[in-house]
Amino acid sequence: MIAVIPQADPGANYRAHQVELDESIASVLRGDRYINGHEVRAFETEFGAFHGGAHAIGVGSGTDALHLAIRACGIGPGDAVLTVSHTAVETVAAIELAGATPILTDIGSRTYAMDPGSLEDRLGDVDTSRVKAVIPVHLYGHPVDMPSLMATAKRHGWLVIEDCAQSCGASLHGRLTGTWGDIAAFSFYPTKNLGAIGDGGAVVTARDDLADRVRLLREYGWRERYVSEIAGMNSRLDELQAAILRVKLRYLNDENVRRRAIASHYCERLSGLPLALPESGDGVVHAYHQFVIRCSARDSVRAALRARGVETLVHYPVPVHLQPAYRNRTRTLGDLGESESAANEVLSLPMYPELTDAQVEHVAQSIQEVTTHDFRT
Repeated sequence: MIAVIPQADPGANYRAHQVELDESIASVLRGDRYINGHEVRAFETEFGAFHGGAHAIGVGSGTDALHLAIRACGIGPGDAVLTVSHTAVETVAAIELAGATPILTDIGSRTYAMDPGSLEDRLGDVDTSRVKAVIPVHLYGHPVDMPSLMATAKRHGWLVIEDCAQSCGASLHGRLTGTWGDIAAFSFYPTKNLGAIGDGGAVVTARDDLADRVRLLREYGWRERYVSEIAGMNSRLDELQAAILRVKLRYLNDENVRRRAIASHYCERLSGLPLALPESGDGVVHAYHQFVIRCSARDSVRAALRARGVETLVHYPVPVHLQPAYRNRTRTLGDLGESESAANEVLSLPMYPELTDAQVEHVAQSIQEVTTHDFRT
């Protein structure tokens, strides 16, 4: 029987830190505070310090983090928010949860990220007078060109809300994602670079006013318990997940280094094959949440790899503007052909720091074996 290599394996990360994680979990269980206690406060301090001393506010999920960041910026019904269509649907769902209208634009052909230059060129296609913010998605762990985007946002008076769900630890010109814009949202879904054992998220911002508003919004608008200063909601990071994340945060940089080593091996072994490999822009330190190749015969390749014990995933098979729930609910900036093309061709290979060198080589060798003339670069 072939030993299957999963595309992601959060259980392997638990086993890598099992002694510390079990003790951290037991410590919470022995205590008497399971919501917004010491572990949450400590994690918020440590995650904020990781991001240069910013405020960090733990919440219930990455979707909640983005939703609350949008609301904290005062964005709601009647407003519009720009983002990309080639993203996890949660990006657009969060905009709608805040009551705003998503306006979707295309991505770059190699980084799969928002292209600020292309965005600027497309602004004449629709009425953007109601646009209050732009959400750059650092998809797959590759940072958006933030200097250019910040300049565009400044010209138009937009707030910048970073979607860092897949880019924890990535940087551009020495500056971490999540520290460029006005506010940022992170996900701790179990397969993320910094993953909980359950759901969780955080909002990061250097702005005191936005941090204060997120803290109110995440817990019913309470500044004084049981007295709602503003209309809020319930989205709290629990103590168990905070304790787990504190342990894992200590290993994040090293594990991202391992991800980059795996990516380097893939690139070296797959170079010259008729498929497109990930590319990094100048000054980019990629987090490699996913290692995404691109080929026209994707479905056939997936089946052939599965037969060799290599599992893959597609992130993402349908751009948001073409999904049934959103086809008539979003607006687009011009043609989104690159997003549509990518959705038909992208394929995520196994990527997690616990992959052994032998497993990485098996993945690379398997791709070489199944490569056909039908691939398109």
